[in-house]
Amino acid sequence: MKKTFLFILTFALVSMSFPDNPIKVGDNVPDFEAVDDQGRSWKLSDHMRINYLVVYFYPAAFTGGCTTQACNYRDLNKELAMMNASVVGISGDESKNLAMFKQEHNLNFTLLSDQDGKIAKIFGVTLNDGGTTDTEIGGQKLQLTRGVTTSRWTFVIDGNGKLIYRDNNVNASTDGQTVLEFIKTHEQRKSCR
Repeated sequence: MKKTFLFILTFALVSMSFPDNPIKVGDNVPDFEAVDDQGRSWKLSDHMRINYLVVYFYPAAFTGGCTTQACNYRDLNKELAMMNASVVGISGDESKNLAMFKQEHNLNFTLLSDQDGKIAKIFGVTLNDGGTTDTEIGGQKLQLTRGVTTSRWTFVIDGNGKLIYRDNNVNASTDGQTVLEFIKTHEQRKSCR
C-alpha cells in the first residue's frame, strides 16, 4: 500500500512540473507572447525573420550563475549576429527587475518575463515556486520578486519556427559558446546538402 501511494504521489508531482505535451526537437514551436524588459509585448512570430533564435531559460536575475550566463551571451552577441542568430532570455522575474538586470550588466539582447511559467511549460522546462532575491544595485538594497523559478535550459529555433536544439544540462559559463558552436555546425551541414 505504501509503495502504491508513493508511486501515485511521485507521478502527481512530476505531472505538475511538466506539461502534457512539451515540444521536442523537430517540432514547430507554437507562437507565444510575453512582456519584455521594457514592459512591451513581445511575440515569437514577430521575431522569426532570422535564421536562428536562441531561447534560454534561467532561474533568476541578479544571481551568480544567471549573471554569468547572461554576460556570456552578451559577450558573444556579435558572433551570434554574424550567424543571423538572436538571443532572448526568459525567467519568472518581473519586467522591471529584468530592466534593472539588463542595465546593470549592459546586456544587448531581450529579456522576457514569464511569471506564470506558461512559456516554460511549452518547452517542458521544469518549474519551481517563485520567490524573492535580495540584491544591491547602485548602492541601493532591493528585493526582487519572481513568480516562478525555472530550470536552466536552452533551445534554438530555426527560421521556419522549428525547434532544432535542446539542452537541459546547461553550463552557465559556457552556454553561449556551446550554442554558437552548434549553430556553426548546423550551418556547415546545411551548406553540404
